[in-house]
Amino acid sequence: MATEEVNKPQSLPPYPELILKALEALNEPSGSSKSAISKYIESTYGELPDSTVLGNQLNKMKDSGEVVFSKNNYLKADPSAPPKRGRGRPPKPKAPVSPGTVVSPPRPRGRPPKDPNAPPKSPKPKPTPGSGRPRGRPRKIPRSPATTVAPATVSSGRPRGRPPKVKPQLREVSVDL
Repeated sequence: MATEEVNKPQSLPPYPELILKALEALNEPSGSSKSAISKYIESTYGELPDSTVLGNQLNKMKDSGEVVFSKNNYLKADPSAPPKRGRGRPPKPKAPVSPGTVVSPPRPRGRPPKDPNAPPKSPKPKPTPGSGRPRGRPRKIPRSPATTVAPATVSSGRPRGRPPKVKPQLREVSVDL
């Protein structure tokens, strides 16, 4: 039992504290890199349990504004500096509401749900087309076998398709020697 207590690694302070102490101790004007921060923590507190946790904590601190990331280096955030604005266009300032007015909740997005108690709507009457024929391509009418054997040909005087090319007539030429 005593050996377990001796071999037990010392408890580390939280990562944000470790990172801030490392940045204060390194005190580089252009900031400290991730590898420099990890080397300082390892030399001071011993080996880190997991190397990926340090990168995740640095990203969290960067997003929250505790640490500033510039040119692959991390700096302690200046407390007098204004907070960093996000990407995109800033939101419009909202007009102040007088204390006597009642603010209604915003309309929900999307299509409103159907009312189950509403009476059913009558179906719309279909407009009849003027010609009496249905829309679209006409239906194919199946033919009986008798009509397929002897189809009636209606001649309009011209054959179907592209006319053949007219070839010039060849003339005989005599050659005198």
